[in-house]
Amino acid sequence: MNRTNKMNSKNNYNNNKIALVLEGGAMRGLYTAGVLDVFMENDIKVDTIFGVSAGALFGINYKSKQIGRALRYNIKYAHDKRYMGMYSLITTGDVMNKDFCFNKLVYELDPLDFETYDSSDVKFYAVVTNVETGKAEYIEISDAKRDMEYLRASGSMPFVSKLVEINGNKYLDGAVADPIPLKKALEMGYEKIIVVQTRPADYIKSKSWLPFSLVYKKYPEFVKTAKNAYINYNEILDFIRKYENECKIIVLRPSEKIKMQRVEKNLNKLQAIYDVGVKDCNNNLSKIKEYIYK
Repeated sequence: MNRTNKMNSKNNYNNNKIALVLEGGAMRGLYTAGVLDVFMENDIKVDTIFGVSAGALFGINYKSKQIGRALRYNIKYAHDKRYMGMYSLITTGDVMNKDFCFNKLVYELDPLDFETYDSSDVKFYAVVTNVETGKAEYIEISDAKRDMEYLRASGSMPFVSKLVEINGNKYLDGAVADPIPLKKALEMGYEKIIVVQTRPADYIKSKSWLPFSLVYKKYPEFVKTAKNAYINYNEILDFIRKYENECKIIVLRPSEKIKMQRVEKNLNKLQAIYDVGVKDCNNNLSKIKEYIYK
């Protein structure tokens, strides 16, 4: 079944459709978690969310209305070898342990509120990269239990994750093909867009020297996309700055630089990047509300 659906979203606020675009970035995504918690605490509502990688995995908590959940379980299980890291990579082939992260955690240890998620009228799209075509796909996650594998695919980083096969298609991290899907949100007709990035304003992506051609030689289109990802990313940053300078979108990005590993275990750093997200969102709350309600 084709799950790449076009939206028919219910409009909020003066009939202007509002989208929230969430960048990935592994554990830097806790910045986004901080932003979203402030959104929920202040009843900031959007029509649709586009989540990429960690942006999707943490962004679902907005739709399930679970303030603090993303920070809570990441702090609690950061040093649990069942969660994510080298032990999981060696024993399962995935840096994120599939059984722990997408089964035990979401159903037992710190359950996602599936009922609230599924009953919400907020549209949620997870971005994945189709390994065979090298292109981004935007999958509507309307039933969180049924669609959990798409969320896993969105956050499955190359080299440290096995390909995620769903309905005959093979997927990896959505950030490879579309790391910040502002253009997709514009294409789908959203008139007001809030972008949450996880890199500071002066960040420029460098060319990757990872051996994509060797590891993914069976998938030449994916290799081509991955090799050009740094060019695509920097072009997207320019596009975002243009729209931001024209006051067409609101952009939140870390105001402080906190050096983090992709699979960060330092609890102080995890808390710190979350706290920056909370601070930055609170500092921009008046501007966000004015933008939404005007």
